[in-house]
Amino acid sequence: MKQLLTLLLLSGMFLHASAQSLTDGVFMDKKFLCVGVQYNHDAWEEYWEGDLLRKNGNIGTVSTQSAAIMANYGIFNRLNVIAMLPVVWTEASAGTLTGQRGLQDLTLALKYKAYETAVLGGKFSAQVVAGASLPTTNYVADYLPLSIGLHSKTLFGRGILHYIGEKHLTFLLSGTYIARSNVDIDRTSYYTTQQIYSTEVEMPNAAQFAFRGGYYSFRWGAELLAEHNATLGGFDIRRQDMPFLSNNMDATRVGAQAFYRLPFLADLQVIGTVMQTVQGRNVGKSLTWSAGVTKFFGFAKKQ
Repeated sequence: MKQLLTLLLLSGMFLHASAQSLTDGVFMDKKFLCVGVQYNHDAWEEYWEGDLLRKNGNIGTVSTQSAAIMANYGIFNRLNVIAMLPVVWTEASAGTLTGQRGLQDLTLALKYKAYETAVLGGKFSAQVVAGASLPTTNYVADYLPLSIGLHSKTLFGRGILHYIGEKHLTFLLSGTYIARSNVDIDRTSYYTTQQIYSTEVEMPNAAQFAFRGGYYSFRWGAELLAEHNATLGGFDIRRQDMPFLSNNMDATRVGAQAFYRLPFLADLQVIGTVMQTVQGRNVGKSLTWSAGVTKFFGFAKKQ
């Protein structure tokens, strides 16, 4: 019913909007640090209940806002370590459900450039990302669509193919697999496709596939984005029921991103992203936009 932050974190909600991130093809040089902050706003009124697109006047428009801090450090020119932590708050415009607020999940990852070669006057590289996320607070996950996350520990691996030409045209393909731990909830039974008498919810794993292409230079860049998020299992929301943690949440999103480095502010980088969900299953038909800034610091003797 909603593209929750845990799913979107791994599929790009934060990661799309920050250059030198887990989803792009850019690396920090050795002993360079990129620090960024970002605001995100996601809202939907229609949602897919299974494959049925509908509205629910009892909740109105559901919005999720978040503010995240990220850091990316170049251990070597080919190896970066990245960390991110968001605070999230939710609300519904109608009904009696109360929105939630709090710190969500800490993500830590390593990004490695495994291969690079010259092609057609540009550079082609193959990259791998490995990481994990861990809930930082005891927030309530069994409260969809207004929970701030799924409270599942995750391990993920991503493969990236990246090309940037001599005229700064860039293309990227990526695929991600996400393994998710089971989640404990505060009730002794629940219904999926059958009645289950347990406090533990078995969480399906997930996958994500993405494409981005456009123009990238030191001073500015603009790209078109497309991605598909798939839950590898789960079940549909039952008719007129609330969503559940282990639902099959699939979504296809398209959008655009742009950034510019401000020379009069020591190359402080400003970034904007907009994404629209165009097809889904058990998620909201949401419009997501974000804005952020990043700053680069060098710690090498010769920068």
